[in-house]
Amino acid sequence: MNYNGYCLHSGFLGREGQEKLLLRIRDLLQDAPLYTPQMPRTGKPMSVRMSNCGTLGWVSDKQGYRYQEYHPENRIPWPAIPQILLDIWAGLAGYSAPPEACLINYYDAKARLGLHVDKDEIDMKAPIVSISLGDTALFRMGGTGRRDPTRSVRIISGDVMIMAGPARRCYHGVDRIYPGTSSLLAEGGRFNLTLRRVSTP
Repeated sequence: MNYNGYCLHSGFLGREGQEKLLLRIRDLLQDAPLYTPQMPRTGKPMSVRMSNCGTLGWVSDKQGYRYQEYHPENRIPWPAIPQILLDIWAGLAGYSAPPEACLINYYDAKARLGLHVDKDEIDMKAPIVSISLGDTALFRMGGTGRRDPTRSVRIISGDVMIMAGPARRCYHGVDRIYPGTSSLLAEGGRFNLTLRRVSTP
């Protein structure tokens, strides 16, 4: 699938690759545990739990959206991005500089992510590379206006989505999770790993 700057690589990671990556993510979460981000100003908790790895991590709280070098709760620097993720970036991103941040979002059966634009990066020319592990998600992508028409696609475990060019300024979100569609995570749910370049090379 290639639509408006969104490119879906279906089944990019086989089961063995998914299991290997999941083990690395679980190791990282020992040092950088999942936490519940808050909406700016209101402090309302999001339904998605998250963490990060890399030299920078994206956080959201009452003070706003931003990148910072440490976990917001334990204040420990984020762990390094695993080589397996760097290899995926190198093979698919088509960008000379490496990623600086990898958001680790965990969706349980009730989690959602409303339509939004990723625009906290200085380098908006760099793509976003998103890897899915676990239950299938219904991903919705739109245009540069919040009321633009949208299109939905099911993202399954092992899929990799690239958002480049016009998609970098387009609204997108996750409407729902389909419980029980993958046996990868013993606890159910879905991890989404989002590689980002924050600063200019």
